[in-house]
Amino acid sequence: MSALFGPAGNSDSFSKKHKSSLAAPKWISDFGLDCYEYQCGKGVKIREDTARKLGENAKHAHIALSLHAPYFINLANPEPESIQKTIGYILSACQAATWMGANRVVIHTGALMKRSRQEALSIAKTVLPQVLTACDQQGYGHIALCPETMGKLNQLGDLDEVLELCTLDERLIPCVDFGHLYARSLGVLTGKEACIQMLDRMAQILGEERASKFHSHFSHIEFTPNGGEKCHRTFAEDDGFGPDWLPLAEEIARRDWSPTFICESAGTQAEDAKTMKEVYLAAKER
Repeated sequence: MSALFGPAGNSDSFSKKHKSSLAAPKWISDFGLDCYEYQCGKGVKIREDTARKLGENAKHAHIALSLHAPYFINLANPEPESIQKTIGYILSACQAATWMGANRVVIHTGALMKRSRQEALSIAKTVLPQVLTACDQQGYGHIALCPETMGKLNQLGDLDEVLELCTLDERLIPCVDFGHLYARSLGVLTGKEACIQMLDRMAQILGEERASKFHSHFSHIEFTPNGGEKCHRTFAEDDGFGPDWLPLAEEIARRDWSPTFICESAGTQAEDAKTMKEVYLAAKER
């Protein structure tokens, strides 16, 4: 088994040469990467014909596709109107993912909105099954929804909260954003012991086989003491931003797990994804 590596959206180096994301799969493959996460954070605007063409190009280039659903999703809001909007955002994301042949859709968990963490989690555990039912009714049961760990302290989505949500249904795959977890822990969750503890926790809650195929976002993150995540950084910015990739790469290699790692560096996501892959492959050889 082997992990997959690729960019979230298009890096600056790609955009300087290409105007359309249709060229991304071949470019990513030629760059030595394995996957591509199409970004719909600001809304699902891709047309069916474009999505299908992107899927064809990805298939020919042997690039695995995932899709990031709109940021507006909030599983932790119990208002009926909000629930219907969240379901609509996720259904539109699943439709686009189906057109392009992507098998994973990343979804945000939502904001606390002055509720306690337990109250917000309880609401999300009620809303998410409604989302899954709607997906089944629309024929999207083949899509794996990936609740994401979030970086801001006022958001639902620490590791335990996301794992608890994923126990609701086997098709739910955690999107573990290690940069977000680092930011919301105010720099604590980095290094070998932290990586071991996080991966052990995933295996404990989900089982080894399911945990081994988790989805992931990774980048260096700048955070503030009061809010958590501030912004994404790049590997080239040597200002002490974390988390450290090496111990995580070594632990994934040691366990022989096969997650999908999507790099979200600010503008250098393809280049940093390639660095991640090289470090990981070197760890596999040791």
